Amino acid sequence: MTKSGRSLRLGRLFKTDETPLFLVPLDHTVTDGPFTDARGYDALLGILADNGADAIVVHKGRLRLLPRSVYAKLSVVVHLSASTKYAADPTFKYQVAEVEDCLRRGADAVSVHVNIGSLTEDRQLHSMAEVADACDRVGLPLLAMLYPRGPGIMDHPQLETLLHAASLAVDLGADIVKLPIGGSVATMKRVVDSCPIPVLAAGGAQVSDHQFGTFVADVMTSGARGLAAGRNIFMAADPAAKVREVRRLLSFPIDDSHHQDTPPLAASGNGQMGIPTTLELDRQERVR
Repeated sequence: MTKSGRSLRLGRLFKTDETPLFLVPLDHTVTDGPFTDARGYDALLGILADNGADAIVVHKGRLRLLPRSVYAKLSVVVHLSASTKYAADPTFKYQVAEVEDCLRRGADAVSVHVNIGSLTEDRQLHSMAEVADACDRVGLPLLAMLYPRGPGIMDHPQLETLLHAASLAVDLGADIVKLPIGGSVATMKRVVDSCPIPVLAAGGAQVSDHQFGTFVADVMTSGARGLAAGRNIFMAADPAAKVREVRRLLSFPIDDSHHQDTPPLAASGNGQMGIPTTLELDRQERVR
């Protein structure tokens, strides 16, 4: 049977049915500004490609700047959503690229961000649905990044909003969903088990190496298909070592029934980036 383009591209992301996906979002540059200079950014790409990451998330303009050696080793997800930290409503994510254009530029998949419960949820969901239709037409996988975030969720339990977010991703046509799951393994597992498409855990704000390692192990124990972590990778003192450690944990999660539940991912860290910086990102969880 001939495989569709969508199936082939999903196969570049998920190498096998069992292999976890290690995705490193680098789209923070639109929201927060540069986290390193041009040389540091290129060095980081090489680190990710050579030490075990599977894919990166960037905006469309970065595609033409990717070294061929990096593009050969990493799948590239182009992020279609944007907002900046200076916006009157930074939870409003609006579309800044078209699916067909991203395919032409060389994307393996595209992603959209929706803040569930935000004041502009309706527009964001409508945009996501249109992107899903376009992806279906051209055979590109869609990664939906859904975050319960905004005034509409204030009176609702976190688990309820996460379950709803996962359901929305499925109902509107996403192939993969990234969610800010956390807490106990049992709580994460409830979200993962509710969702018939692959769930990636959002890495969240930078935390200590021990906290992050525990979180990654818990994510894999929950049955999630992988991890999407940016700050805890590129803000690490030694990003190469951090990538290798995360790859190891994804492949062989620690079985430690005595550790404490993973702390809230909005907790802050105090580490310094291991690559040259021009801007220090806010350590608190920021709207991406």
